[in-house]
Parts: sequence; structure tokens; C-alpha cells
Amino acid sequence: MYNNDMYIRRVRLRNFRNYPDREFSFDQGLNVVVGKNASGKTNLIESVYCCGIGKSPRTNKEKELIRWGERYAYVQVEIVKTYRTHTVEFAIDAQGKKRIAVDGIAIARMGELLGVLNPVFFSPDEMKLIKESPQERRRFVDISLSQQSKQYFYALSKYNAVLQQRNKLLKTEYNLDRLRQMLVGWDSQLAQLGAYIVSKRREWTQNVLPFVQDAHAYLTDGSETPSVAYESGVEGDTEADLQAFLLHALSANLERDKSLTFTGIGPHRDDLCIRVNEIDVRKFGSQGQQRTSALSLKLAQIGLLEQESGEKPVLLLDDVLSELDEQRRTRLMQFSARLQTLITCTDFDMDVPHKRIEIRDAALVLPAE
Repeated sequence: MYNNDMYIRRVRLRNFRNYPDREFSFDQGLNVVVGKNASGKTNLIESVYCCGIGKSPRTNKEKELIRWGERYAYVQVEIVKTYRTHTVEFAIDAQGKKRIAVDGIAIARMGELLGVLNPVFFSPDEMKLIKESPQERRRFVDISLSQQSKQYFYALSKYNAVLQQRNKLLKTEYNLDRLRQMLVGWDSQLAQLGAYIVSKRREWTQNVLPFVQDAHAYLTDGSETPSVAYESGVEGDTEADLQAFLLHALSANLERDKSLTFTGIGPHRDDLCIRVNEIDVRKFGSQGQQRTSALSLKLAQIGLLEQESGEKPVLLLDDVLSELDEQRRTRLMQFSARLQTLITCTDFDMDVPHKRIEIRDAALVLPAE
């Protein structure tokens, strides 16, 4: 059942969060990490995510990953893929300097990490994907696309750097004519990169929709019909059209942008519209609909990654069972059976095949054989 799948065989933590020096091994199917609150369950799957994406899903202050009183944090993950085994190492020191290595070789750019390990992370906090600002939904789309395409990741990184430079000039240059001349080169780059990003996000939205519909129908037994649409202020049918529109808009809106001191149009302002039974769940959905919609998007991400790479990603579920009703819990566990899943909870009594890992105060306690 698992012969051709990517999976994590082993994780070693040193001074990561509350772990002094611990090693964990995992099976290819369902791995249930059980322990009391604050015992370190979430920290374990957070470490796996760091080795896949290069940063934490929980904090932007990465020095928080270092165990109190220590000078560094270190994670090593051993990944088994169809034709070979990879080792990813993630380390950060007290100054916030990060080092990531793949198979013993330090990477120079973060894009070199993407695709080695594809984790999909879901926790109750992921409700913000539906409920909170467009930034959360853009981030979700961008992570999914970056896992599929290094080209997209590098284009997005460059776009953000150019945007930051443009906004800096909007704040510091007071002469409008001089500012317009200074922005010619920056706006040209921003329009080209922005058109590419909008085009790829539109394509992603079309590709993910069938997976969202299938996942949502599976979780709700077909009682709800979801839809996903990309909302953009950038108009055009082709990438060339998008680029021309964006270049004109940047120039036409310069006085407004100067007044606001930020760039008011571009993919950094776009959003993802999620509807269930024609209701915009971002604003009007029930808590249950919002939770199911967020989970459907995450499960859809799995399908899309598998389609693009030919390998199933690793599913990381952090304390989600208590948030779901019995039907959705059962359906989620059935779905999880087809790929490696690491799930954390305070107790687990479901009758499904799994490996149980108990954590007590960051110590590993395995059940008797």
C-alpha cells in the first residue's frame, strides 16, 4: 500500500523547543502522537514542517525555536522516497542565523529545499485561512504553488523585494516627477513578475477546485457544494494582458500610492473567495462550514501536490480531532490511511491501524511490544 510513497522514517531533535535531545521513528501510515497539553506534541510536527518549508508554521520569531538557555536548535529528518533516501538538517542559532542542509550539503537558496519533503500542516489555528485577512489565503496559495514550482517561489521572492523597494521610494521621495522617473525600472519589473504570479494563481485555483469539491463532498457526505475563485484587481486574459494592465495601473495610481505610501494594486492585494452553497464562508459561513472549508483546502493541497510530483505528501494534523464531529473525524482518518500522517492529540481511541507515540515532558515513551 505504501511502497511508492514518500515518508519520514526518523526525526532527531536537539534543543528544539522543549526537547533536549530526542529521536523518533515513524511508520508509513498513521502515527498518533499522544500526550498532555504542553508536553511537546506540536513541537514535534512543527520540526518536520521546518525541514520541508524552511520555516515554522507557528511563529516568525525563529529564535523562539531554541530551547530555553541553549545557543542553538537542530532538527534532522530522514526521508524515504521512491528511489532514494534524503536527509534534511535545519539549524538556527541565538543570533537568528539559519542553516539548512540537504544530504549534508548546505543550501544557498531556500528554493533548493522545496520539494525534498512536502508537508501539509493543519491545526485549529488554520481556521484563520478562512476567517482572517486575505494575507492568510494568499500565503496558503503561495506555499502550495512554491512546493510545486521553484520558478514560482523565486518569482514571488523577487516580486516582494521589488515591491519593498517601490514602497520605500513612495515613503522617501517627495518630488512626484522625480519619483515617477525613479519608478520606471521598478514598475516594469513589478508588472512582469506580478502578471506571472496572477497567472499562476489563477491556474492553481482552476486546478485545485476539483480536489476541493471532492474533499468537501467526502467530509460532508455530499451535503454541501463548495467553490473557489481567485479575486484580483489585475485584469486581462493572458499574461501579456495582465502585464500591460498592471504597468498602466501602477503609473495611473502613482499619486494615490504616494499619498498612502504603499502600492495599492498587484497580486499582494488579491484574495481567494471560498463559497459553500453560494454563501461566502469568509464572512457568512457557520463555524462548522469554515472549519470544513479550511480542511477541504488542505486536503485538496495534498491531491494537487500528489498530481504534480507523483508522490504523496506527509500530512501533519495538530489537535484537530477535538474540533470535528464524529462523521468528519471518521472521514478524516479514512482519508489519512492513504498517506503518512502524523497526528497529535491528548487521547486517541479510534479503531484504525496506527503507531502510537506517547510524549511525557519531551521524553519518548513507547507502548510495550
